[in-house]
Amino acid sequence: MSELENAIFKDEALAREWLEAELWPNGPVCPHCGVVHRATKVQGKSHRPGLYMCNECRKQFTVTVGTVFERSHIPLNKWLLAVFLLSASKKGISTHQLHRMLGLSYKSAWFMSHRIREAMRDGSLRPMGGSGGVFGNVEADETFIGREPGMEKKRGGYAHKMKVLSLVDREAKQVRSVVINDLTAATIMPILEENIAREATIMTDEAGQYGSAGDKFIDHQTVNHGQEEYVRGDVHTNTVEGYFSIFKRGMKGIYQHCGKQHLHRYLAEFDFRYNRRVRLGINDTERAKKAIQGAVGKRLTYRRANGQEAHL
Repeated sequence: MSELENAIFKDEALAREWLEAELWPNGPVCPHCGVVHRATKVQGKSHRPGLYMCNECRKQFTVTVGTVFERSHIPLNKWLLAVFLLSASKKGISTHQLHRMLGLSYKSAWFMSHRIREAMRDGSLRPMGGSGGVFGNVEADETFIGREPGMEKKRGGYAHKMKVLSLVDREAKQVRSVVINDLTAATIMPILEENIAREATIMTDEAGQYGSAGDKFIDHQTVNHGQEEYVRGDVHTNTVEGYFSIFKRGMKGIYQHCGKQHLHRYLAEFDFRYNRRVRLGINDTERAKKAIQGAVGKRLTYRRANGQEAHL
């Protein structure tokens, strides 16, 4: 049976029961005071489904309170299906596709997809290149996509394009990406120092902004792409470039257009799937469950998603 035929994608009551079991394995958790398994289910036709009252703080809540699903009028079964589709699609799924498949307005599907991307956002500060006292190799590289706001398209160069810096931890097989405003050492080096263990070996191309990396990390190895050198022993940036190929195919082929105010969320989506890919033993269902787990504590209002307030 296809996973898409699961009853939780068709019945809202079953979807709520599944979500409660997934987010509350030890019993209801009050989002107001944090007390576990000290809540009473509120019964009766006059109350909304899945309503609980905390016996400690006496406040009411449901499983969606304090998550990206809170205050949504979209049925919960459609939310779970959208999470599964976005988690299982290697290069993403367009808002138009979600709006057609789920029977929602385009605006609702757009906001839904951004909420799910927020659930996928990791925010990990674990130093890359250093796991369990074993230090390894981290590849760093930049790519360019779309157009910077207010800049005219130019025939050559990348000054008019939006810029992305990605780091790949070879040993942990994890990627971490960030939107940057320029390619100067003053911008890039602080990001490397904040995200990479000093005992790691960093691998880059010959770009000048990485020139001082050898002073910041135990070793800095480069390949000279300008001289058509792409691999020298185990020195290369092919892993991070492989990630960029997936990212660009998705952004150009599926999403097509992206404003800079939203680019960080699309990066979170592609990072999430890459870090939980099939080669790491994580299937589509497990990946969707991890996205569901990430939905807790991440409210996202429409104003914030629409770029009218500070970016998340």
